Amino acid sequence: MERSSKEVGVALIGSGRMGSFHGGTVSRRLRGTRLVAVADPAPGAAEALAGALDADRAYTDAAQVWADPEVDAVVIAAPARFHAGLVVAAAEAGKHVFCEKPMALSLPDADRAVAAARAAGVALQVGFNRRFAPDWQAARALLDAGTIGTPRLLRSLTRDPGGFDPAHVPPGTIFLETLIHDFDTLRFLNPGAEAVEVYAVADALVEPAWRDRGLLDTAVVTVRFDNGAVGTAEACFEAAYGYDVRGEVFGPGGTATLGDGRRTTMVFSGAGGRTAETVGSDQELFAGAYTAELAAFADAVRTGAPAPVTGQDARAALAIALAAAASVAGNRPVRLDEVTG
Repeated sequence: MERSSKEVGVALIGSGRMGSFHGGTVSRRLRGTRLVAVADPAPGAAEALAGALDADRAYTDAAQVWADPEVDAVVIAAPARFHAGLVVAAAEAGKHVFCEKPMALSLPDADRAVAAARAAGVALQVGFNRRFAPDWQAARALLDAGTIGTPRLLRSLTRDPGGFDPAHVPPGTIFLETLIHDFDTLRFLNPGAEAVEVYAVADALVEPAWRDRGLLDTAVVTVRFDNGAVGTAEACFEAAYGYDVRGEVFGPGGTATLGDGRRTTMVFSGAGGRTAETVGSDQELFAGAYTAELAAFADAVRTGAPAPVTGQDARAALAIALAAAASVAGNRPVRLDEVTG
């Protein structure tokens, strides 16, 4: 049923780096949304961000959000281990849900989240922001028009700018929280196809001393799809030149390349050669995409239209991530049906 066009009341759950950015988007960069509340269990965190973003209320317990009648929807940006439980609780409270990736860390939890949203009849959208970036949307338009044809080879890469604390990186992060974007990108650039087999290699090349403690910071993953296409996804937690995200899709009709990483298209030529400034963070490179994904979510809440990136999309990317981790552990290719049952 179509909902009214009234302002969408949003509560933010999680006030960290990504939560703060999303909260700023809801409060200042979108029309038709209002940041009603910020929730975070850390002492003083919710109050500080709520004050900075002119939110009405600050909560230390997410249960207070569920009981707030002015909250129509929630944006979940808490640590990943809490995502699935928060999605379920929000849906059961009748709140529409935008959840940062990954939606869950296990397939049973992903299924619980999807089922809860479906049973409650609420929108569930997951934060795969690259789908909303201009290069990625332009490539998908070529694919949908048949210009490229059935993909044969695909590539997606993520290179973070570094500066991370290895003590705060849980095992599996490179697959579950970094490469999961690339796994979704491979699916997005191969519409209608699904992964059937994964082979991954990974190591601790940035922080070798942490290898025995399970930290993997560099990885390459090969993904075979049921339409014959082969995709590669690669990631590294440290790039000296900034934040680097690119993609490519190749088919019988041609090749589309995505992403550049330059702050501007200006190139300076001088005595020392040619240089170009590169972006330093995801929030700089994908500021527009982060805003567009929340705008699309708000539209889904207002109109009752399906969310453009679903819980099933999140589950499919998670299955690839789990297969990649299993591949590294077993040093062998892993079929998707081994992890999905």
